[in-house]
Amino acid sequence: MQQHARFLAVLETIDNGKPIRESRDIDIPLVARHLYHHAGWAELVEDELPGTQPYGVCAQVVPWNFPLLMLAWKVAPALAAGNTVVLKPAEYTPLSALAFAEIARECGLPKGVLNIVTGDGATGAALVGHEGVDKVAFTGSTDVGKTIRKQIAGSGKGLTLELGGKSPFVVFDDADLDAAVEGVVDAIWFNQGQVCCAGARVLVAEGVEDAFTAKLRARMDKLIVGDPLDKNTDMGAIVHPVQLERIKSLMAQGAAENVEITQGTAPEGCFYPPTIVTNVQPASILSTEEIFGPVVTVTPFRTPSDAVALANNTRYGLAASIWSENVNLCLDIAGQVKAGVIWINCTNVFDAGAGFGGYRESGFGREGGREGMQAYRTTPAKQGRDRTLPALTATPQDSGPQGLDRTAKLFIGGKQTRPDGGYVYGVEGKNGPVGLAGLGNRKDIRNAVEAASKASSWGGTTGHNRAQILYYLAENLSARAAEFADRLTSFGQSTQRAEAEVETAIRRTFWYAAQADKFDGAVHATKSSHVTLAMNEPLGVMGLVCPTDAPLLGFISLVMPALAMGNRVVAVPSQVHPLSATDLYQVIETSDVPAGVVNIVTGSRDDLATTLAQHDGVDGMWYVGSAGAMVEAESAGNLKQTWVEGDGARDWTSPEGQGRAFLHRATQVKNIWVPYGV
Repeated sequence: MQQHARFLAVLETIDNGKPIRESRDIDIPLVARHLYHHAGWAELVEDELPGTQPYGVCAQVVPWNFPLLMLAWKVAPALAAGNTVVLKPAEYTPLSALAFAEIARECGLPKGVLNIVTGDGATGAALVGHEGVDKVAFTGSTDVGKTIRKQIAGSGKGLTLELGGKSPFVVFDDADLDAAVEGVVDAIWFNQGQVCCAGARVLVAEGVEDAFTAKLRARMDKLIVGDPLDKNTDMGAIVHPVQLERIKSLMAQGAAENVEITQGTAPEGCFYPPTIVTNVQPASILSTEEIFGPVVTVTPFRTPSDAVALANNTRYGLAASIWSENVNLCLDIAGQVKAGVIWINCTNVFDAGAGFGGYRESGFGREGGREGMQAYRTTPAKQGRDRTLPALTATPQDSGPQGLDRTAKLFIGGKQTRPDGGYVYGVEGKNGPVGLAGLGNRKDIRNAVEAASKASSWGGTTGHNRAQILYYLAENLSARAAEFADRLTSFGQSTQRAEAEVETAIRRTFWYAAQADKFDGAVHATKSSHVTLAMNEPLGVMGLVCPTDAPLLGFISLVMPALAMGNRVVAVPSQVHPLSATDLYQVIETSDVPAGVVNIVTGSRDDLATTLAQHDGVDGMWYVGSAGAMVEAESAGNLKQTWVEGDGARDWTSPEGQGRAFLHRATQVKNIWVPYGV
């Protein structure tokens, strides 16, 4: 690649329209960096990621904005991890991918390891849907990402999505305004604004709004738009007339909202001038929709909390840039902004040693660094079994041999509450009915998600504080071990098995309590003058649909790792034997677990799972049962992260019922780039 660097830079510019300066000085060197970095991973992967194996055949679909760079981001880790690749370049920009294939052939890459298939969207759909594909990696629009999520639901294929963005660029009143202006140039006018993480929403402190906007307009007037092959050009051509028309259409809709538009100059042809939009409301189409062009909006804010609210006022969560001379303020805001990459006093800084990827509808999974390698390795999958659960009858049944009302209520917002529908169902044991459980419905799930959303402070507590509470919970569970063992024996378990399950549940709770302050992030070795912090953050609100078997241990095995990492949960216990989970209400209440952190809704497993999967307030979902395909398909609405497997796929009493894999699945990595040694 380095030997052909000049040729590839010219080819990329001819194909894409970006300035030759960007192709030559940014794209091609970063391609080489990714290849070198992942060559090292090929040597280390077996030692660094033990117990994992390659997926097999990886289908990769890359966009047209960085054709060769996105290819390297995907091909390098896939091959280093031991996979083979079928890659489809964008229909507008296939040339550099074909050139890369020729270079790979010259280097002696074995036949069939790397395959390039050109075509349009139909070709991509056929590729990702092929039954011989084991893993799909896609970079592109959010709408197509949702389509892919639905298309491969239930197939067992691995999936990473790097999708759209509407990234905030936050400028506080003490920022170096001249440096921040140059940051905006790199954030939105780099590659003509055709960048998924483009800083398209400038949020500027009200006190410096006028001064900053004046400097930004003056800088925009100096930009040179024109021939991409001219090394003096700052902005080249839009990739295709179709994209140019889309930009014009969105701008026309925005202009109808009485915004103020200031534009630079651009020649005739497939060019669009650099554009600044002021007097724009947060709900404007120009503030909410990804334009994917050289258009930036400027919105004032008064306080840091206002800035955070505006920054998070988007369905995306790919990146953000924060500017202030007060690094403490920058790091405080970085922790509150919901985005996968945060740049402090810089923007659009990339390196192969750090992961890149988003939150929310910007997708999931990471490319680059250790996180990126993990995305191309998997653990051997085990097949569960399809188990038809008995239909629930919402009629009163004999509550048990004592004749007492043993109806277990739901647990929502720290309170025991009756199900919204007012119905219950009978729970059968070895010798007949053992009690009644609430028959939860859609409204109960909505109430539980709302309660979990309000308990967001749990994710902000220290790992030490979460550990203390979980230790307390484990101690309280231990004190009532005999009671829980009796409950399990009433379901038909032997005394020995019941006592073993309770003991394992207690040990597992202690183990996750210990992990709460020990599942660390990392400091990545990336570029000079920067330190890159990889922080493990909770997903947020998680829906947990627990195993049918091991009703207490299965519940503990899903809930505890989620809590340890700072998530709030809405848990659906075993449909057949939910009472071992509802017996935990008093344990939770007496263990100082904040209200709303744990919510339990009993009832029809798959009906409740459907509601959880469809709910946009749920950020992640784990499901054990036979409707995994449904869960994955319905989760596409807000692209929540899912983990599904069949009943019986793992032995919950064995070591495979716990581990760092659960903690990894309960977190997402935020990479924060901080100036260092400058």
